[in-house]
Amino acid sequence: MTSSTSTHEQITIGNLVVRPRVEPHESGNSVAIHEFDVPAGAGLALPHSHDNYEETIYGLVGTVTFTIEGARTEIGPGAAVCIPRGAVHSFANNGQLDATALAIITPGILGGDYFREVAAVVDAAAGGPPNLTAIGEVMRRHGLTPAQE
Repeated sequence: MTSSTSTHEQITIGNLVVRPRVEPHESGNSVAIHEFDVPAGAGLALPHSHDNYEETIYGLVGTVTFTIEGARTEIGPGAAVCIPRGAVHSFANNGQLDATALAIITPGILGGDYFREVAAVVDAAAGGPPNLTAIGEVMRRHGLTPAQE
């Protein structure tokens, strides 16, 4: 394993911030780790699944509520949840404190490129609603399936 060169990069997607910590190529594709911030009142409203990897969320600061197959799980500091392959999920910070968590992807096939591409679509909307068709295309290209499909 090589040391991470991405530890200081920040990718802003609307009001979310993602910091790749271990990119797939840095671990021989065994794991990818992304730290992410979810401000109070923010979240990812687009439910989705992924068939080729598990995603484990580990809470660092604040609380993020994950809805996985309709069941809500609150992830606070030191708590974790594994999102299995194929499980439809989304998340939101329903609290009053900003939250930070780690997303651990195994095997490591979802890298920072995904977040950079989604950020580009959101940025192209110039503050308006992002093009959901374009976001869906980015998701599918990186192994995610929007739930409405």
